[in-house]
Amino acid sequence: MERVCFLIRVKPEHMDEYKRRHREVWPEMLQALSDTGWHNYSLFLREDGLMVGYFETPDLEAARSGMAALEVNSKWQAEMLPYFAEIEPGKRPDESFMRLEEVFHLD
Repeated sequence: MERVCFLIRVKPEHMDEYKRRHREVWPEMLQALSDTGWHNYSLFLREDGLMVGYFETPDLEAARSGMAALEVNSKWQAEMLPYFAEIEPGKRPDESFMRLEEVFHLD
């Protein structure tokens, strides 16, 4: 299982709404994540908007490409785009996170 940790920035003025939206993630989006290999997925948000994400997957590229092929993901990413800072034009939030290198894991 590959462990993935990433950073992305939420605009501070949208943090409350972003958190609210994640309390109400669409059931079909949750199912799509699970079906495409996103497991033990967590998001952590700092008060300045820095978000740390973590998930486990058997294959990161397969998990990302599996989600990219789904209409529910396209809709979710389009709705989430305004909440994020520093997203390159033409990219979705799920294409823009900065992955962190794992340097230690206590198994």
